[in-house]
Amino acid sequence: SPGLLQGGRADDPTKYMLTCSKEGFEKFVLAPAFITGDQVSDSQATLPQQGAGGWMVTLDFDSAGATKLSEASNSLSRLPSPQNRFGIVLDGLVVSAPFFSEPILGGKAQIEGSFKAEEAQQLSQVLRYGALPVTLNIAESTSISPTLGQDQLSAGLLAGAIGLGLVVLYLIIYYRALGFVAVFSLIVAAAFLWLYIVALGRTIGFTLTLAGIAGAIVAIGITADSFVVYFERIRDEIRDGKSLRVATELAWVRARRTLLAADFVSLLAAFVLYSLSVGSVRGFAFTLGLTTLIDVFVAFWFTHPLVTYFGKSKWAETGGILTGVSRKRLTSGSAILTGSDK
Repeated sequence: SPGLLQGGRADDPTKYMLTCSKEGFEKFVLAPAFITGDQVSDSQATLPQQGAGGWMVTLDFDSAGATKLSEASNSLSRLPSPQNRFGIVLDGLVVSAPFFSEPILGGKAQIEGSFKAEEAQQLSQVLRYGALPVTLNIAESTSISPTLGQDQLSAGLLAGAIGLGLVVLYLIIYYRALGFVAVFSLIVAAAFLWLYIVALGRTIGFTLTLAGIAGAIVAIGITADSFVVYFERIRDEIRDGKSLRVATELAWVRARRTLLAADFVSLLAAFVLYSLSVGSVRGFAFTLGLTTLIDVFVAFWFTHPLVTYFGKSKWAETGGILTGVSRKRLTSGSAILTGSDK
């Protein structure tokens, strides 16, 4: 198996090395290195200029590398195969073993071999960057059950459903008919969020993680805050003696600045989190930012028009207790239904 192969020690390029190809198909006895990776100034995967044949890899060497390449190619190109081959070694394994067909002058070379695009790109990256000059240490290792992710996802969805249910219950009990406007707005926002997540999943492979679910749950509170600000503004205008139709328009003019300011702060926080974090936190930030944008859209192009229509209806103008904007109830300063309100 290629994953079980172990190459020779490549820490001393001045010594001979016994190794094999990265696929394990060939064995090599390599002489000391005549060029090291730091003498390769550039490497690119390209197609032949005439358009015939497969991909190839072009190399540029610095002055010291160009001199050594000229000497080695002049010597090895005179030998028969396989003595005219040389090995490109990474982590003790030979990733490619081309041969010299002629002396190479000028510090520029190309490796041909009917490569596929991916193979040429990989070889080019090996020649350009080599191995990472760091040692990776395992900071933490944890084994979890394969069912843990499903359990956490189910728990996250349940928490979101409970949170959404409590918000809906509060809005309906406290704001009555206006609460149903808020519920319809939440349904529209949830539909848009679902459509965007599905579209992003099919186009760029976006996956809704537990952190993303948390971002959506937090956004439920942000959206509910938008409704509370708007509806309380309407109630304030009614307490000041305005009609419901006038109150809905004046309240929107004053409330939308607050809504935009709150959503801007949320978007800014999401942008900073997404830019400076990695992993699951980015999923949280992305979902939070996306849901905040949806909140702005729904507030301006759905909730406001629906409330305006509600304010113009004859039933709402009567100020009944079920409308949520009862003038008698609001001016009395009581938020509890009493016998005189019935």
